[in-house]
Amino acid sequence: MNDASARETSLLSRERFDRMIGSASVATFIEPAKALLLAFEQTDNYDGIHFKWFQSRYDRFLYVDRVVVSEEHRSHGYGRMLYADLFTRAEKLGHNCIVCEVNMQPSNPGSDRFHSAQGFREVGRATIDSGAKAVRYLLWHR
Repeated sequence: MNDASARETSLLSRERFDRMIGSASVATFIEPAKALLLAFEQTDNYDGIHFKWFQSRYDRFLYVDRVVVSEEHRSHGYGRMLYADLFTRAEKLGHNCIVCEVNMQPSNPGSDRFHSAQGFREVGRATIDSGAKAVRYLLWHR
């Protein structure tokens, strides 16, 4: 499911994906293979470049590395369900700041609309991979 959405997220080897799941403070799945969400606290053992961007700017946060809804299950509310669960978990973990990034290049207008509707706002931008990818950094604050 992750690799089918690699344009929006990134390709991962099975080993890397398993390590990410093991390190994530929040790893939520809607079975069978409908949707997933992985999020990391600022102190989790994770080396993602976008995660590190937030680490250098915020003391405490929950970083959404990826939220993926399989193509055949989109527009059924699974993303909203995952985020509702994430907001509840964030509160239990003592977080009032949730962060993520959304692609500008290649564009991801569905994710832009979704995160805007959830109350996220832009706090920065970055270009990576020699200009092949550009992202907007987003913040949700309770």
